[in-house]
Amino acid sequence: MDTKGAVDFNLYLITNRRQVRCGDLCVAVEAALRGGVRAVQVREKDLSARELHELASRMRDITHRYSAKLFVNDRADVALAVGADGVHLGGHSMPVRAVRELVGERLMVGVSCHGMEGALAAEEDGADFITFSPIYETPSKIAYGKPLGPELLAEAVDQLHLPVFALGGIKLDKIGEVVRHGAGGIALISAILAAEDPEQAAREMLAILAANSRRQ
Repeated sequence: MDTKGAVDFNLYLITNRRQVRCGDLCVAVEAALRGGVRAVQVREKDLSARELHELASRMRDITHRYSAKLFVNDRADVALAVGADGVHLGGHSMPVRAVRELVGERLMVGVSCHGMEGALAAEEDGADFITFSPIYETPSKIAYGKPLGPELLAEAVDQLHLPVFALGGIKLDKIGEVVRHGAGGIALISAILAAEDPEQAAREMLAILAANSRRQ
């Protein structure tokens, strides 16, 4: 079995080059990796297939240096082509089951979910983990309606048998709450990429995650 491995991370960094304070996405991601991030999703939906392949290839080189996992949003073909660890699917991606049949165990499959129905379906169809969002209010998730809140997060964790990553408005002061409600990890963009020092921001996030996990 050519599997890419288990979900062995609890901080999932999602890219958005327009939020990078320093102006260079690769520089910011490498700083986050120095800070301890061990899973990165390349999510740059406006790039052409050629541009996405080029960026993902660069990210593969960078993540390899830190023994970190690389996921590509939506495009299983690009993920396979660059030797990524996984693909992350959204509401407009190919169905989870179809992607799983296509890639087998060569790629991990993450899925973006915005309610219980989608979360349960993702697990049934073969996802390895999900992001559950938006937990808190955040401009990037306005299209998905009002925040789900930590209580619904806890319900999802209770009903599922795969890791659930809390996403949406996750700042330092919210980490403890989502961990107490059962989140297997957190997923985020701006709290690290828009930070003045992404390396330090990642270190702080991971330290708080570790401290709260020990209390469980």
